[in-house]
Amino acid sequence: MEPIKVFITEDESIVREGLRDMIPWEQYGFVFSGEASDGEMALPMVRRIKPDILITDIKMPFMDGLVFSRLVSRELPRTKIIILSGYDDFEYARQAIELHVDQYLLKPITKASMIQALELTKKHIEEEQEQQDFLRHYSRESQAYEHYARRVFFERLVSGEMRVPEIFEQASRLEIELDAGCYNIVLFTLQSKDNAAVYSEKLSLLQDSLIQELLQSPDFLVFRGSVLSYAVLIKGTPEYMDALTRRCLSVIESHCARADFPLEWYAAVGVSTVRLSGLPQCYAAAGHALAYRHLLPRSHVLTADMVIRSGETESCGAADSGAADPMLIRRFLLKGLESEIGDFVSEYFGTLGDAPGSLMFRHYLLLSARISALSAMEELGLSRASVAPRLPAPELDAAEELPRYLTEVLRVCIAARDEETQKQSSWIVESALEYIDRHYADESISLNVVARAINVSTNYLSAVFSQKMGLSFVEYLTQKRMTRAKQLLRQSRKRTGEIAAEVGYKDPRYFSFVFKKTQGCTPREYRGGEQER
Repeated sequence: MEPIKVFITEDESIVREGLRDMIPWEQYGFVFSGEASDGEMALPMVRRIKPDILITDIKMPFMDGLVFSRLVSRELPRTKIIILSGYDDFEYARQAIELHVDQYLLKPITKASMIQALELTKKHIEEEQEQQDFLRHYSRESQAYEHYARRVFFERLVSGEMRVPEIFEQASRLEIELDAGCYNIVLFTLQSKDNAAVYSEKLSLLQDSLIQELLQSPDFLVFRGSVLSYAVLIKGTPEYMDALTRRCLSVIESHCARADFPLEWYAAVGVSTVRLSGLPQCYAAAGHALAYRHLLPRSHVLTADMVIRSGETESCGAADSGAADPMLIRRFLLKGLESEIGDFVSEYFGTLGDAPGSLMFRHYLLLSARISALSAMEELGLSRASVAPRLPAPELDAAEELPRYLTEVLRVCIAARDEETQKQSSWIVESALEYIDRHYADESISLNVVARAINVSTNYLSAVFSQKMGLSFVEYLTQKRMTRAKQLLRQSRKRTGEIAAEVGYKDPRYFSFVFKKTQGCTPREYRGGEQER
């Protein structure tokens, strides 16, 4: 730990110089960083130096110690304050208590009493630093962007079901800073083009690296959008929103460009809004743009403007023969979402102009859609025999029936695909739970370790685990460890350190920190029955 900086404010030069010179600062782990004769002179110096400990007299000219301490506490809440007073007055002491000063010493001050006060204050600083270190470690372990509670919050935020006061209340509880003058949403999805199992670890590392860089900026909040996508909520001012959006896209593009495996990635931009209540429309615009990845597979960045321009092109009525490419249907069934069916069908037929009016072309589209759908299902491991009977019977009477027919084909096939995916994800989660049950006491257990053990992508495991369990991996692991720890605390005479080691924590102090954060009391209090859980 770095030496603790101390600043002295005292109008009596003999007292100030005596304090400065009589303490062997370095010997006790301190560094003397400055002095001033009153609060008015000291305030700009303190703002610049940002001392860890401020020693100040309570009665000084120009600005007394209480006013000075109040300003410092407001601007530098981590600075500890030791007040010196020549008055044994309860009113002074009461005001000092209200300011949460660390020590209140009556003059004359002896060297021993000053060193004792400094060492006690230093202990408080070190304890707070340790708590901050534990909190940072806990946050890293928990991977804040993966918290299931954050995912639920984001889903509710973009669904429009929360009023603004509730949004801020929920955000405050989750320690999410939302206040800004303007917002936008970028959705992005990363998938390996082929051999998903072979490249799963590389894909996970790429996603983790990308997300960590995005999280380093206070302008970006990252949420899980779906099993295969993430959402970046961009916060800023209206005049800088375009620049922030470009910076977000640049981070995504630069990471994807460095991939050393065949990667398929897309990023879609919503329409910015100055109100939180406008985020559902912003998210819908980003989702609509993302759906175009099935029709514009070579365009990695998709925007609302592109969708509008595409719509203007379609309105000309010129048929685009490429739009009828059966590969588009196949691509959509492999990776599209049920919520995107409407957009896909609308755009697919919108680019055909008047061509579907031809009986021959209607025959071609119906047959092409059916064959492409069944081929996609086979590619996903489903048999034609299990899917074909569920497909609707083709109707050739009118061109307007074609969109309805394709919509139903896509709906049936995606439902069949998702049923199979659900079976696979259930097996994955069950395998993960079995592994956790056997190894939760291993300090080295992590999401990456479990994913490798059951041979799946780390990010995919994270997504399906939280979806199935309603908890993130780390939240579930911590809950399991705390449950076992509570049993041992109540049913054994083992020391806290022994219990910590037995449930997977090498550092007993960190175990106590996590226990108190999750259970609301310390292990000792729980063992004593002070708080029943």
